[in-house]
Amino acid sequence: MISKEQFEKEIELIIENALREDIGDGDHSSLACIPANARGRAKLLVKDSGILAGVDFARRVFEKVDPQMKMEVLMQDGSSIKQGDVVFYIDGASQSILKAERLVLNAMQRMSAIATKTRTFADKLEGTHTKILDTRKTTPGIRALEKWAVKIGGGENHRFALYDMIMLKDNHIDFAGGIETAVLKTQDYLASNNLNLKIIVEARDIHEIKQILKAGGVDRILLDNFNYNETREAVTLIAGRCETESSGGITLETARKYADCGVDFISSGALTHSVYNLDLSLKAV
Repeated sequence: MISKEQFEKEIELIIENALREDIGDGDHSSLACIPANARGRAKLLVKDSGILAGVDFARRVFEKVDPQMKMEVLMQDGSSIKQGDVVFYIDGASQSILKAERLVLNAMQRMSAIATKTRTFADKLEGTHTKILDTRKTTPGIRALEKWAVKIGGGENHRFALYDMIMLKDNHIDFAGGIETAVLKTQDYLASNNLNLKIIVEARDIHEIKQILKAGGVDRILLDNFNYNETREAVTLIAGRCETESSGGITLETARKYADCGVDFISSGALTHSVYNLDLSLKAV
């Protein structure tokens, strides 16, 4: 996984780029009709229900736009929210509040939707040892926000990107010339480049699991599109020699059944690529 320093840098880059994209050479709507010395107060109003995410991100946006703005937080990330709740108040220059408004709302609405969906999966897996994971199926440019929201919702992050974990999928294996070749070449590559990265290998059937176990030195086997019976057989065969992960079309309705097969992880791209934003608004008070 990426370090805290790398994550913080990603968040800073997201804020800088989003403000550049939205403000450009100035918020002319506000500049045209609101005096520079005008002061204002606004509240973040909830118009939906779910799990709150993005409060800490909003704080960073306000600080970036105008360090003089003051934020009074009433509800924290991870809280259950319902229509009518007030999450925070923001006080400061009216122009500054309006500059930050859209970025704060866009981020919090999407992050809260992801946290809400993740929480439904986490609740479904409660009582098992299986953890729900996200994937790299994220919105380009805001991956850090979406993976942050997964954590807030009670999930775990898979690899952040291509550089922080080795994941040998079907195309890697086919292009490399087979599982054993792919695994051995990967181990040599890591050793020669002094890299300490976990290795995950995707298996398409029980035969490939046997090949992976024979090659050895793998941290996790990803069971791709296995049914329940195949998953139970795979977990028995692997017998704790490495971690197990189920993936491929797993829904909220099927997640618990896969967890009951004994896998360590379930990964779902739907946590980040198939959500509807929660309805939040920033209103002057």
